Amino acid sequence: MKWSLIIAGLLLAPVVAPAVAHADPCEGRLPASAGETFSGVVRHIGDGDSLCLGPSTDPATWIEVRLSDFDAQELNSPTGRAERDRLSRIVRGRVLTCIAVRGRNGRVIIYDRVIASCRLNGRRVGDLLRAAGGREGGN
Repeated sequence: MKWSLIIAGLLLAPVVAPAVAHADPCEGRLPASAGETFSGVVRHIGDGDSLCLGPSTDPATWIEVRLSDFDAQELNSPTGRAERDRLSRIVRGRVLTCIAVRGRNGRVIIYDRVIASCRLNGRRVGDLLRAAGGREGGN
């Protein structure tokens, strides 16, 4: 009886255990100074104005970026998921070239993301988002 209860508990644990919330997978070294350039394939989209890019499929090489030229609606807003999906359609799997810039507070890194101006084939990502109907107005 005792063993059957233990086995039943082990089998049910994954079903009743709460799902673990995972933070973004981007773990690469962030550029620390304004003007530092970097590039890579877009590997992950966080929301409508943040993404991760890196040279390989290893998240330890991915740099988390907050776009400096577009301020998307927050992900939990009514249009937040649509804004994230728009950014994904435009840049996911494509190579961006970025340059770290200072934000309004004068810092290059904020909330574990580098603030950067990124380009896809020479065009600013913010301009591409606006041309595709992206709406600004986040925090």
